[in-house]
Amino acid sequence: MGNDIDQRLPRREEGGRIIIGEGIRFERIRRITGYLVGSVERFNNAKRAEVTDRVKHAVMR
Repeated sequence: MGNDIDQRLPRREEGGRIIIGEGIRFERIRRITGYLVGSVERFNNAKRAEVTDRVKHAVMR
């Protein structure tokens, strides 16, 4: 079944490697205040305040 999906994606070969899915646009989806959203434009003022007040965790390397 995995090969069926791969066949529908754009592909090209570069340096002996196959590059799959290049050029496909996607929207960022985040989990904010319990909802999976792409943007907060439809949130009310209380939900927007939760977004601005939330603690953002950074990955330390």
